[in-house]
Amino acid sequence: MPDTLVALYVFVLACFIGYYVIWGVTPSLHTPLVALTNAISGIVIVGALLVTGLDEVGTTAEIMGFFAVLLASINVFGGFLVTNRMLAMFKKDKKKQ
Repeated sequence: MPDTLVALYVFVLACFIGYYVIWGVTPSLHTPLVALTNAISGIVIVGALLVTGLDEVGTTAEIMGFFAVLLASINVFGGFLVTNRMLAMFKKDKKKQ
């Protein structure tokens, strides 16, 4: 079986598992889930950069690697922005003191 086909199988299974895991989380655990998702997206970025930089992969793998880096980067930066906004809600207001 070609390595590309195995990678595609793993990707599709990871999509289904991720979908069901995310929707099964209770609302009280969403904040730790966002932190975990950022960590996983960082791993995806590193893996996609490694795949994109290989010499023996084809153009299709390079394009998929590019989109993996792009989408994972959007997820990481969006997660940081949401976390920053959430933490800003808990800061004490200096005007009231």
